[in-house]
Formats: sequence, structure tokens, C-alpha cells
Amino acid sequence: MFSASKRMKFFVSPVNLGASSARVILSFLFFFSGCAALIYQVIWQRMLFTIFGVDLESVTIIVSVFMFGLGVGALIGGVLADRFTTRLLSLYIGIELGVAIFGFLSPEIITTMGAALASSSEFVTALACFFILAIPTILMGATFPILVTHVYAVDKNIGRSVGGLYFFNTLGGALGAYFAGFVLLYSMDLYGAVARAADINLVIALVALLIFRGRK
Repeated sequence: MFSASKRMKFFVSPVNLGASSARVILSFLFFFSGCAALIYQVIWQRMLFTIFGVDLESVTIIVSVFMFGLGVGALIGGVLADRFTTRLLSLYIGIELGVAIFGFLSPEIITTMGAALASSSEFVTALACFFILAIPTILMGATFPILVTHVYAVDKNIGRSVGGLYFFNTLGGALGAYFAGFVLLYSMDLYGAVARAADINLVIALVALLIFRGRK
């Protein structure tokens, strides 16, 4: 068994990782990030259904806000990656924590917003839902250019950096969509389901913080 000093050293000292090992770990973390994102998309769409009562509106809003947020987030993430080149992993960890916090709070946010806008027009309600959910989706979109910039700086192969991360994230998204639709919605309520997605983001941030502490 580790002594107290050895355990402390393990949690404080940087983990010695090669470029390939770091790339693989980040790819798997991004896989689970994609998984969480699609769980959010499915569950938030179901939550919006309770506000609008018609599935077409909730689907339109959730698909639109995800496309908008991921696109705008990618632009913002690119700017941040260029500006904070020595803090890329810290940015990624902070963003994952931010998404997790919003995920945990999202049922209350959506429920409160629905109640507050009950007498408003459908357009105003849809616009409010769009801009509220734009916050986490922009954060999600920002993670891709930040991780690509970090992996490329280490690996020096832009094709492998972009293609590998995109592949794992898309694969995780497919799993997340299946898991949300065929497992979570049958085993728990919407609050519990969205909390599981937030748990994933929280674990991603904690694992990244533990493994990549001391790295740029």
C-alpha cells in the first residue's frame, strides 16, 4: 500500500505521458464528451416538449440551437486556442466543468423558464429557450478546436489530430443518442437522465485534471 507521502506525491506530481498516450486518453475523453452531448440533446428536447406540447417545435429548437452553438463555439474556441496556447488543457477542463454545472441545473432552468413564459407567445418562448440552451452548446463547440490545437502541438499531424478527435467524438455521440433513447428514458425520469450526462462531463473534467495536471 502507498504511504501518505506517496499518495500525496501521486496526486500532486505530473503524470509522465508520451505524446501517443496523451492523444489516446484525450480521444477517449472526447468520445465521452460526445456521448454526453447527445444525451443532452435527446433529454433537453423531451423537456422542451413539456413546454410547447408539440414535438415539432421542441425538435426544431434543439436541433437549431445545437447547430448554432457548435458552430459559434468552434469559432470562439479557435480564438481562445490561439490566445491561450499555454492553457489549452485548463480551458478544456474548465469548459467541461461549465457544461456539467449547466447540465445539473438545466431541469430547474427549463422548468422555471417554462413557467415564467407560460403566458408569452410561442415565438418569445422559443427564442428564450434557444438563447438559454445556446450557452452550453457554445461551450461544447469550443472544446473541439481547443483539443485539436493541443493535440497538433504535441503530435504535429493535423490530419490525425482533426480526424481522430472528430471520429471519437462522433462515435461517442452515436452511443449517447442510443443510450438516451433506449436506456435512460426507460429506466429513469428526465431529471435523472440529464444528471447522468452531467456526471459524464464532471468525470471527464476530473480525469483530465488528474492525468494532465501540470501539463499545458
